[in-house]
Amino acid sequence: MQHTSLPLLYSFRRCPYAMRARLALASSGEPCELREVVLKNKPAEMLAASPKGTVPVLVLPEGAVLEQSLDIMLWALRRSDPERWLEPDAGTLDDMLALVAACDTSFKPQLDRYKYPARFDGSAAGARESGAQFLLQLEARLVGSGQLFGARASLADAAVMPFVRQFSMVDSAWFDSQPWPRLLAWLASWTGSVLFERAMQKYAPWAPGAAGVAYPPA
Repeated sequence: MQHTSLPLLYSFRRCPYAMRARLALASSGEPCELREVVLKNKPAEMLAASPKGTVPVLVLPEGAVLEQSLDIMLWALRRSDPERWLEPDAGTLDDMLALVAACDTSFKPQLDRYKYPARFDGSAAGARESGAQFLLQLEARLVGSGQLFGARASLADAAVMPFVRQFSMVDSAWFDSQPWPRLLAWLASWTGSVLFERAMQKYAPWAPGAAGVAYPPA
């Protein structure tokens, strides 16, 4: 396994799991070397570190490997959390982790069935309605707060938002017509933010033997 002075982040720009990891790293300011991956041609170095073959993967200088996006978020924010993402205005870290778990275990499967119905031999409409129930719960959380756990952004917002964004893009006209005005405003505020712009910067695919790019970007 390769040892460097900075953590190595294997990422794919459009993957919502990689997106949440990049958002946390950018918020924390923890430096790393980003290697953009082509999922159809995964580098051997990444597979050696994490045979599961999915992104994100963070390889720490001492050789430890973080293979889950939430673990990468927590690692970065526990080292540096200037925006206090781990200290929400309302609720606790455990409360936030419970909502993220609901997103990952309940909402994400419906998102997949909605976006790729042919893969699952099922009804896109049924998956959309099931996913909408989770989004209505988020709408209720946003009443009077602006963010999912109070007035300030938190880990939960950054962890859930990429999946809501992906859901919204399947049929944007339908999504924009639904009775969740606070959710629409919340999503727009995130996707229009400087932080999101930094996290979504485009990079050329990394080539073995080449240097990665410094992340977060200046």
